[in-house]
Amino acid sequence: MKNIFIAILLASFCSFNAQNVKAYQFYNQKGKEVNTDKLVKELAEYDVVFFGENHNSSINHWLQLKITEALYQQKNGQLILGAEMFERDNQSQLNQYLNGTFDAKTLKDSARLWNNYATDYKPLVDFAKDKKLSFIATNIPRRYASQTSKEGLESLNKLTAKEKTYIAQLPIKVTLDTPGYPEMKKMMGDHAEEMKVMNFISAQATKDATMAESILKNIKSGKTFVHYNGNYHSKEFGGIYWYIKQKNPNLKMAVISVFESETPELKVPEKDYIPTEFNLIIPADMTKTF
Repeated sequence: MKNIFIAILLASFCSFNAQNVKAYQFYNQKGKEVNTDKLVKELAEYDVVFFGENHNSSINHWLQLKITEALYQQKNGQLILGAEMFERDNQSQLNQYLNGTFDAKTLKDSARLWNNYATDYKPLVDFAKDKKLSFIATNIPRRYASQTSKEGLESLNKLTAKEKTYIAQLPIKVTLDTPGYPEMKKMMGDHAEEMKVMNFISAQATKDATMAESILKNIKSGKTFVHYNGNYHSKEFGGIYWYIKQKNPNLKMAVISVFESETPELKVPEKDYIPTEFNLIIPADMTKTF
């Protein structure tokens, strides 16, 4: 009898703890919980969806795949995918993988893939391949962003006509009115040289502006363009979102921002929380992929 009592007590204890464990929780802009079914139905109404991520979050990447799969069903296949993690001058290699000309090894050998590509982005690319969806390499080649950081935005004027096709049309507007950029300036500290600060911010702007232009060039009426990017590139409606709004304010766009929580209930953070249309809260101790 004693053993039975202990077994029941342990079972109750385990059940109680399990009920308090969450892997993620979505909220809308008003702070109301949103389940994934409702999330997908609402996302289907947008022209562009920015799915922000913490690059090393396993649950973040899993949700990107699962929400994309569900959105594909909801939209009857009317999706276009794109990502920060692929650079414009690798679009040809990516296309050849999607159409079966390249195998996975050839793509790896010929394109500049992120170190966590196999675990975190290949499933999305393979989904696009399986469903015959376009997958757009939206980002600026990193060498030009690095050049901007070191030599300034004006140095891009010296690029060849071919090289300029891989970046947003010059001149690229850089302003601290863009959400997120003042934060970058603050991060560099009060004693940093003004030129170095603006070069650093301008490098970020070349990425955001190029990704915005890539989306605008490839968007199609009736289709939802799902873009995967680091949270900083779209949080607070800044970055890519802001640059698209300058060119086409009529597009209906949604941002999924991501935040970490120290509490098991995954409540909306009390500090440093500026919500977008949808907000993904994940445990701070969630398994990291690197």
